[in-house]
Amino acid sequence: MAGLNTAGGVLLALDWGMARIGVAACDAQRILAYPVDTIQNTPKDPAQVMRRVRELVAEYEPVEVVLGLPISLQGDEGIAARAMREVAKSLAVELGDVALTLVDERLTSATAHQRLSQAGKNSRQRRGMIDQMAAVAILEQALAEGNGTTSEEL
Repeated sequence: MAGLNTAGGVLLALDWGMARIGVAACDAQRILAYPVDTIQNTPKDPAQVMRRVRELVAEYEPVEVVLGLPISLQGDEGIAARAMREVAKSLAVELGDVALTLVDERLTSATAHQRLSQAGKNSRQRRGMIDQMAAVAILEQALAEGNGTTSEEL
């Protein structure tokens, strides 16, 4: 298993969901992860989704994109993980020279909900931010475990 590129540089993280895709980034020194955007995942127009991802890659110029991989609490890869691996293959083609790394995203949504709740956000406010905050949690996990124990390069 390969881990994150340890040379530094901006990372972009994606929490790819059926309805929405949360996006987060970190600074080039990899000190601070922050929410960036929520992309509406429109199955009828996947080209529009990929176009927005490419726009964000052009804007933030990441050295690597981190994609959450939905592994079960028991550590198994089910249907969702297999589907995400297919998304990752398509995304890798779209990204060209930008590396793509899959990161175990267990409990990142729960972490995001907890953080937003602690920040005093009501359910309506949380709904608009949850995907971005889950992407932040994915990126923080990747940064904390940059040794490759929970990530794999595609």
